[in-house]
Amino acid sequence: MTLPAECGHLAAELRRLRRRTGLSLADLGRRTPYSKSSWERYLNGKQPPPRGAVEALCAIAREHPGGLLALWELADTVWSGRAVPAPVPEQRPEQRPEQRPEQHPEPAAEHAPVPGGRRRRVVLTASGLGGLLIVAAVSLLLPWPSGQRHADDAATTEMPIRNPGCAAATCAGQDPLRMGCGGAGMVTSLRTDTGPGSRQLELRYGSLCQAVWVRASGLQPGDRVELFVPGVPEPQELRMGAVDVGKYVATPMAPVPQGTTGTRSCVTPGDPADGDRVCFG
Repeated sequence: MTLPAECGHLAAELRRLRRRTGLSLADLGRRTPYSKSSWERYLNGKQPPPRGAVEALCAIAREHPGGLLALWELADTVWSGRAVPAPVPEQRPEQRPEQRPEQHPEPAAEHAPVPGGRRRRVVLTASGLGGLLIVAAVSLLLPWPSGQRHADDAATTEMPIRNPGCAAATCAGQDPLRMGCGGAGMVTSLRTDTGPGSRQLELRYGSLCQAVWVRASGLQPGDRVELFVPGVPEPQELRMGAVDVGKYVATPMAPVPQGTTGTRSCVTPGDPADGDRVCFG
């Protein structure tokens, strides 16, 4: 069976997001309300994914859901059959009203005046309505006017991740993004420090994961970030690679009981000309 283009495009984008998270289908089944077998069908275009599944995957991958939801609207229009024009019944010759030669039908107008100053509403055919739905969905992919974009962002609430992949001691040395410890409503920013140049270190605490890590930005290739936690013999360390320049990066996590103090973060520039090692906390 050939998958419609709209549905195939959505499935491909969902697979791209899943690859970014590094999670297996079983992991997705544990961290979302949708089972492993359901995700297999959604990602391969065998079954229409519910809107909530798209939102949940965007939350785990930390991607704004606007673009994927626009694709979902297009695919849902096809899957539901709303994009198929309703057939127009054919009239037999004897059913067609006679029209005198001297009479001419008035050209269609968007708002034709009628007595009393009222206007006649245009009636859309099923085909016209389907076209409007598609245009409306495609318009979500275009740049928003600045005011509308801000209003949309303010109204959009990122979904929390249902089940993080670790907690407390099992989070030691784990990637906070891959484990799902940084979802909406799950993170407290404990401290933000600025190092040499534009290097910035944010100490984060994940309440459900009961662990801390450093999220860094502005790093350069060769930079090293270290996180020291009382009671943990070795620091959690991040070395910056060239492919990650311009992105947020994070150290591995260290388990921390709530209320524990004394954590310390350090950044060492890869280029000695940028300065020496600086520590905070």
